[in-house]
Amino acid sequence: MLRSFFTYTLILMTVLQTSCSEDEALTLKIPKEGFEVVQHIPKDSVGRDQNALYLNARRIKSEEFNSVELNTLIDSMYAIMLKKAGVGIAANQLGKRLQIFIIEAKVENPRYKVLGPVVKQIFVNPKITNVSKTRKNFWHGCLSAQGEKKGNVATFEWIEYECQNQKGEIKRGKLDGFAAVIFQHEFRHLMKGTYLDHATHFLSKDVLEKKLETGEVPFFELAKDTLPLLINGYQLKENLEY
Repeated sequence: MLRSFFTYTLILMTVLQTSCSEDEALTLKIPKEGFEVVQHIPKDSVGRDQNALYLNARRIKSEEFNSVELNTLIDSMYAIMLKKAGVGIAANQLGKRLQIFIIEAKVENPRYKVLGPVVKQIFVNPKITNVSKTRKNFWHGCLSAQGEKKGNVATFEWIEYECQNQKGEIKRGKLDGFAAVIFQHEFRHLMKGTYLDHATHFLSKDVLEKKLETGEVPFFELAKDTLPLLINGYQLKENLEY
């Protein structure tokens, strides 16, 4: 009887801890221990169904806009992006299942200097309203894919979007070039997943750089329809509801 009681208590504590952890991921609250970048888990692997990268992200509510909590979270995301030398970051990469991401490519960023700078932009509750007929290839890496090979996938040459800013104001615009690539990369995170779930052609960083130098593999060129589309499955103008 006593053994059964302790077993029941242990199960209950586990359920409560899991529930609290899940609830925490859906709040604007900064963890006491700080943030760590969530890493990709392969398909059919243990833990993937509990990984923020593969769970739905909720929309930011009207009462949360322009709050200290939201602004602090976004500032924290940006600080980590800069620290890791990234050009974009989504909230669920930090374990927060929220529809927020940031893009920016600084002039001095060594990894993407050839593609030119991208101004800092914050996207809250984003959706894509229009896309180009043409697509371009790009070899993606990711802060959530440390140690993984680069993957070649297609993104639309340009996209038009609608979102909100930190104050809750509606923003509409158009992105092309490298900015469009980063937007779609981060949008993929909010759709759930990473490039690793979609690419079929992978190369290590060193091998890729050599092949790019010789022109053996394409880089940011018009892509055929056979190249996997990074945001495959998204329906234009639809909100990423949760």
